[in-house]
Amino acid sequence: MNIYLVCTGNTCRSPMAEAILRAKNIENVTVRSAGIHAQDGIPIADNAKTLIEAAGMPYTAVSRAVKEEDVEWADYIFTMTDAHKAILHHLFPEDTDKIFTLKGFIKQSYNEDVHDPYGGNLETYEETFSELSIVIDNVVRKLNVQ
Repeated sequence: MNIYLVCTGNTCRSPMAEAILRAKNIENVTVRSAGIHAQDGIPIADNAKTLIEAAGMPYTAVSRAVKEEDVEWADYIFTMTDAHKAILHHLFPEDTDKIFTLKGFIKQSYNEDVHDPYGGNLETYEETFSELSIVIDNVVRKLNVQ
């Protein structure tokens, strides 16, 4: 199963979500992340890197822009916000059936966005990291891939 995690710049939320999910070492699950407005090769945010490294998780150190081949590769595409989902639905109308907000996938009536820690202090990033950890656990349970 291929899972693609998408946020805005691929420097905060989606790289942390990618690291959290990848660290679960789930057999036959491959994870990538990208950003809708990302440029390839920008280092991830220092606070995101600090938290990921402190947790001992493997991670992707630089950003990637959303690419059509990655959308085609993915079985599931999880966005951090409803706005990200809407943009991907517009860009890839043939793939809307596999594009969900991360929280909306867990419960379809629940479309709250994942908090964006961009520009915040380490505590702000810790809150988002914790939020993502809980949400990723729920996604894993729903996918039944533990």
